[in-house]
Formats: sequence, C-alpha cells, structure tokens
Amino acid sequence: AEYNPAEAIKTNILGAMNVIDAALYNNVKRVIALSTDKACNPINLYGATKLCSDKLFTAANVYRGFDRDTIFTIVRYGNVLGSRGSVVPFFKERSKTGVLPITDPRMTRFWITLDQGVHFVLKVLELAKGGEIFVPKIPSMKITDLAKAIAPECSHEIVGIRPGEKVHESLIGEDEGRNAIEYKECYVVRQNQFHGENVPHIDNGGRLCPEGFTYTSDNNPDTLSIEDLRRILEQISDDYSIEKARWSLEDIPQ
Repeated sequence: AEYNPAEAIKTNILGAMNVIDAALYNNVKRVIALSTDKACNPINLYGATKLCSDKLFTAANVYRGFDRDTIFTIVRYGNVLGSRGSVVPFFKERSKTGVLPITDPRMTRFWITLDQGVHFVLKVLELAKGGEIFVPKIPSMKITDLAKAIAPECSHEIVGIRPGEKVHESLIGEDEGRNAIEYKECYVVRQNQFHGENVPHIDNGGRLCPEGFTYTSDNNPDTLSIEDLRRILEQISDDYSIEKARWSLEDIPQ
C-alpha cells in the first residue's frame, strides 16, 4: 500500500462503498466487514484506508434508511497464523540459512488461527446489532520467542523496522476504549451515535471497560511462552481445528 496507494484506496475505500451499496440495493440482512489491527491508530496508508473502511461500514447503519433491514458490523483481529504473508513460513524458510532476520527485538504481535477467525466471524453474525466493532480476546507473542520456537538453533540479525511498521499492535485504542464492553472471550466497541444510552450488549452480561483502557499486544495479559508457541505450531501442522483452539466463544451471551 505504501508503494501503490491508489490500489489500496480503490480496494479498501471504494471497494467498501461498493459492498455497502450492493448490500443495501439487495436488502442483505447482515454484513460483516473484516478490519485489522492496523486500522487502530494507523501509521501507514494501508491502516488509514482500513480505518476509512471501518468508518464507512459503521456509518452505513445510519444512511440505510428505515425501509431496509441491513445491519453492518465490524470484526477486528490481528495476524492470522498461516495466512499469506505470515512470518511463520518466512522464518521456516530462512532457518535454512542459520540466521533469522528480526526487525526489532521488542516487537510483539497478536496471534489468531484461521479456524479461530472464521469461528469468531460466524458467531458475530448471530450477535451483531449493527455499528459495533467486535474484537476477540487472543494471545500475544514476542517475535523473538516465535523465532526461538521455530528455529532455536538459529542466530538473530536485527534489520530494523520497515516503513509503516509498528513495534506493538493495537486492537482497541484509548478513544475506542471509552466505549468498549468486555465479555469473557471478546470486547465489543459500541458507537454512541448509533446506540445512544441504550446499549443492548450491556443487558446481555457485558461490562464497561475502565477509563483509559487499551488493548495492545504489549499489555495483553495472555502472552504465549516459547513452549506454548512450539505446541501450537505442532498442532497447526497437524490440521489444527476449532476443537483444538486455545479458546472458544460458546459463552458469549446470545
């Protein structure tokens, strides 16, 4: 996106507008937009376009009018293990050289599997009221611990942070945290301009997050150890399934 901004704008902003228009035209009942940690306090163009996308999908709940039943909701999570561009296959390939490149030894990242992400989205389809941002509670990891879990025999070469890259990921910023509701397995960021004082999620067992709350990969109480990472990587290689997931979402209030 940093080197081809026009395409990022076409995909994430104009593309979002096209999806919204098509959903309203066809009276689609529910639309779930997949966001990213990079949309929270963005520092690069990709994150800025995804933030615009989030705002467009949220605002669509207002301009849909009263004659349509379509609701728009956002799901936001971090890196998907094993997806295209994931650091895991990159580390595995580079381990053959005996040296793994590390951008910054302080770096932390959220961790979610593809099965967990799909399961969460399907659950949100049932729970969505419209205009919220659903954020799953997922573990974090240190990038150096992941490197040690994948290739403990390799040395590390510090190569520096790339343009537009963060040291730590953020899924809920401080401004959003004021409107966040906590459940056992996820957070829901409400939008006051749509929900007002009547917040249906509160009635279903959620509790407001404390003042100053943020959800970032470096302040996450659930941090994976090197042994945790090794175990999960082994499970992933054996067709990791929803049943083996570190957490499930069955007890989110209906």
